[in-house]
Amino acid sequence: MTVREIQDEIIRLKQAQDICLLAHSYQSREIVEVADITGDSFQLSLAAKEAKQKTVVMCGVKFMAETVKILSPEKRVILAHPEAGCPMAEQMDKDLISGIKAKYPHHTIVAYINTTAGLKTICDVCVTSSSAVHIIKKIPNDNILFLPDRNLGAYVAAKLPDKSIHLLPGGCPIHAAVAAYDVHKARAAHPGALLLVHPECTPEVTALADFTGSTSAIMDYAVNSQHSEFIIGTEISIAWHLQYRCPGKRFYYLSKEMICPNMRITTLIDLLDCVKGIGGLEIDLDENTIKQARVCIDKMIELGAP
Repeated sequence: MTVREIQDEIIRLKQAQDICLLAHSYQSREIVEVADITGDSFQLSLAAKEAKQKTVVMCGVKFMAETVKILSPEKRVILAHPEAGCPMAEQMDKDLISGIKAKYPHHTIVAYINTTAGLKTICDVCVTSSSAVHIIKKIPNDNILFLPDRNLGAYVAAKLPDKSIHLLPGGCPIHAAVAAYDVHKARAAHPGALLLVHPECTPEVTALADFTGSTSAIMDYAVNSQHSEFIIGTEISIAWHLQYRCPGKRFYYLSKEMICPNMRITTLIDLLDCVKGIGGLEIDLDENTIKQARVCIDKMIELGAP
């Protein structure tokens, strides 16, 4: 079968099976094209909650599918590839953070959305990369224990100097691997381009950027900017998607090494198998986990996550 034939079959089957297809922005172009909804992880979870379909297939990684299940426990949620995990989300577990939490009894525990459902059950507030500064600023307590991404936490701390933000040694290995050297190299190769980076990059990289923001914010900035050339400092799929959305503009990689294998592992055939009912991993969370994990997410919504 050709790519187009597989895509057509997926579209036919998802409609026949009443399935909502979600695709994170880091997914491949052929998957994004057949998805019902694309975007950042929390955006997808909120959209799935409003979707009329009772079955949701997530083309992304496991913590994203878990968040969908937490917000829509009545729905059947399937992760398109069973092995699509997230190294950052899996760096810290409930037992580890319970011990650390005991050492910081007066701190509000803030969890990045990129955490497991189990870890969310013992956190106070959840944040996304786009809402972290806004949410933490509104937390009455100035003492914050932020996990797991120390780079996003450092970005927030720089924006909110009045807060005392304690960071742990965790983060995205893909974003954290990029250094100032890569910025200087990319700027030398493309001197007229603006540098747009994700806050999961190190402080030395974000300090050199023209714009720092979430995946969706990076895409929106590039689409709406009058500038014509951009260096993209996040997963390289974003540069691919922007080439389609803005054919008159030029997009370059900050580093060709910024490839997430967990996002890349899901193929169009994996998705086809899911809508056929013979593939994927169904997300099964017990009622207590869903109830407890939802507390920090509801708190984020209450504080006005943008």
